[in-house]
Amino acid sequence: MFKNVFTKYISAFMVIIVVGFTILGIFVLTLFNNYSVNLKRDMMENMSNLVVNYLSSSYNVSTEERFNRIINHNYNLIKGFISTLSPFKDDDISILIVDLDGHVLINADRDDLDENIIINTIPKNQINRIIVKGGFAKITGLKGVVFKEDYLSYANPIIGDDSNVTGIVLVYSSSASMKNISDSLIRTMVLTSLWVILISLVAVYFITEKSIGPIREMSKAAKSFSRGKFDVRVPVKGNDEIANLAKAFNNMAASLGDLENTRRTFLGNVSHDLRTPMTTISGFIDGILDGKIPPEKYHHYLSIVRDEVKRLSRLVMTLLDLTKIQAGERKIVFQPFDICEMARQILISNEQRIDKKMLDVEFETDEDRMIVSADKDAIYQIFYNICDNAVKFAYEKGKLRIRIIKRDKKIYVSVYNDGVGIPEDELPHVFDQFYKSDKSRGLDKTGVGLGMFIAKTIIDAHEQEIWVK
Repeated sequence: MFKNVFTKYISAFMVIIVVGFTILGIFVLTLFNNYSVNLKRDMMENMSNLVVNYLSSSYNVSTEERFNRIINHNYNLIKGFISTLSPFKDDDISILIVDLDGHVLINADRDDLDENIIINTIPKNQINRIIVKGGFAKITGLKGVVFKEDYLSYANPIIGDDSNVTGIVLVYSSSASMKNISDSLIRTMVLTSLWVILISLVAVYFITEKSIGPIREMSKAAKSFSRGKFDVRVPVKGNDEIANLAKAFNNMAASLGDLENTRRTFLGNVSHDLRTPMTTISGFIDGILDGKIPPEKYHHYLSIVRDEVKRLSRLVMTLLDLTKIQAGERKIVFQPFDICEMARQILISNEQRIDKKMLDVEFETDEDRMIVSADKDAIYQIFYNICDNAVKFAYEKGKLRIRIIKRDKKIYVSVYNDGVGIPEDELPHVFDQFYKSDKSRGLDKTGVGLGMFIAKTIIDAHEQEIWVK
């Protein structure tokens, strides 16, 4: 039933609107009915009091017999007075004067009985109820007995000189007007709720379309990603949460694209690094076995095979290191050691290559011995790789400089060389895995682009920093 967000939203809005208007309608109708009844009651009470006071003060209604005689004798005068009360009553309020037997002596609105009155006698039980309660009383239960429909009826007893009840003034009003107003209110609220539902339908459509549109585009883009196409982007509109999600999605797509390019580059690099030495090894071994290589050349070619095997071993070890780092299996073991002595050992290990290129070596330290706390083997691996790159890519007769300084309780180690350098736009990618600036392999035939990535990972594990200029 609720297959999409729009259906869910509009269903929720409709339920909220219907329930809200229902509660509001009940509250308003209850408030209106209470207000209308109280207003009618006050008006009818005032009218009945005026009639009672008029009869008591203008005529001697000391006994029931005298009351009936006076009413009959002064019928027109009394009815005329009641007619003057029109400012206090509306069209649906009428006044009756009734004796103790329930007979209607005066109907103020008509000479004959009102068309809404079934009989001209009030039931005795209602008369007794008025007499017992005294003063102001609400007459109920007269539908079908006295009146044809629901009427609000109020009665006031007329008290004679001896404090006995001599007659009754009955004021009644139809509830039809209140019912009509209530029906009108209900119709208005239903119509209003329908308009609100219609407006909500349109508003929810545009809101959901604005919210779901980018998500729909993301869904399409995700399907493209599953097919290996990472060039799809989601349009970004506005600055709300959906726009931020679209931006994050596009950033993710760019990262996936870079990762895919890196993966392809890695496969190409690894394939090349595996194929070349294996082809060399296979060719030389086949030459020895076939007798194409004379015995006196065995040592030379077996030395080449040994170097290629070492190259394959280094590649495999590097890949194993990467796997351990990514799996979190390589643990950092902190221990104190002399970073200056480590730098000297690395320079000595590269002595032949440095002499071959005739590099000018500068070694600068603030102190002869500088103790640091770190994983010695991991730092050696990083330091050696950076120095190896510096020697490898330096110009002949260029400069190689290692500087170790102390600032604010930290040791800063820098390696500098004179060489072709790295293009500025590629500097942010130096520490990406499988990245190689020398894509043609003209300068570096052995690297696979993992050394700087491993260096960055190890330094991050030490919660320190590494950067390149």
